Amino acid sequence: MNIAANIADELETPTADDAVAHALFADAPNSVSFNKLRKRLLRNVRQAFDDFAMLKGQKRWLIGLSGGKDSYGLLALLLDLQWRGLLPVELVACNLDQGQPNFPKHILPDYLTKIGVKHRIEYRDTYSIVKEKVPEGATYCSLCSRLRRGNLYRIAKEEGCDALVLGHHREDILETFFMNFFHGGRLASMPAKLLNDEGNLMVLRPLAYCAEDDMAKFAAAMQFPIIPCDLCGSQDGLQRNAMKEMLADFERRMPGRKDTMLRALAHVNPSHLLDPKLFDFAGLMAGETAPKSE
Repeated sequence: MNIAANIADELETPTADDAVAHALFADAPNSVSFNKLRKRLLRNVRQAFDDFAMLKGQKRWLIGLSGGKDSYGLLALLLDLQWRGLLPVELVACNLDQGQPNFPKHILPDYLTKIGVKHRIEYRDTYSIVKEKVPEGATYCSLCSRLRRGNLYRIAKEEGCDALVLGHHREDILETFFMNFFHGGRLASMPAKLLNDEGNLMVLRPLAYCAEDDMAKFAAAMQFPIIPCDLCGSQDGLQRNAMKEMLADFERRMPGRKDTMLRALAHVNPSHLLDPKLFDFAGLMAGETAPKSE
C-alpha cells in the first residue's frame, strides 16, 4: 500500500478529524490554519512510516520524551494516528530524569497521567557525570546524548519494546549532515531508521520529514508544558547552532532549499562521489560493461 496516496482521504474523514478526536486535542484550536498544520504533520509522519518501513513487525514502541517541543509533538502525532487506527502499535512514553538542578519532576508524570498515556520516569544522574567529565567551555551534547541513549536502549528492552522512537525532525537531520560534512569529513546524518549495535532494537525517527518551524507552531498551539534544557540548551556558540543559522540563511535567501537538501539525502549516486568502497572505480574500464552504481 502506498500510504502517501491514501493518507489525504483518511485524514479528511469527518468522524476521525475535527468533530471527534483523541482527548489530547480537546483544547486544541479549532481553526483552519491549525487543522492544515496538523494534517501536514500527520502526512509527513505517515510518509516516513511508508518510506522506511517503520511499522514492519513492530508491536510496542518506547517514545523518548524530553519535555521539549519536538518530543511532545511526536507523542501527540503518534497518539492521533493510533486513535485513528493508523498506528497498530502500543506506545509507552519514557522520560529520563538526568538529575538537572531545579528540574520540575512533576510536570511530565502529571501531563502523561492526565492524557492517559502509559509511561515510565527513570532517574539517572547523568548531569553530574557530564559536568565532571566535560572540560569547562567544551560542549556537553555528545556525552550527554550517549549517556541518555544508552539508558533509553536499556529501558526499551526492559519494557519489551521493539523500537526506541525519537523526536528528531528535518532540521536535526540536515544540521547533523553539515556537522559531519564540515567537521567530521564524512557524508552522514541521522537515519530515519537504525538498528542498534546489538541488533535487537530499532531506533526510529518518524518526524524526519517534519519541519522544525511546523513543530514549534504545533507545540505552541497545543500548549504543551515545555521543560527547558539546563545542560546542552544552556550553551551558546555550539557547532549545531552555527549549522542552524547557516540553514536558516539559505532558506531566507532561497526558499525551499531545506526540502531540496533533504531530498538530496534520499538520492545518492555513489559513482559521482569519491568513495572507492561504495563504487568500483578500479573496475571501471573503457570498452567494458561499466559497474552499476547501487
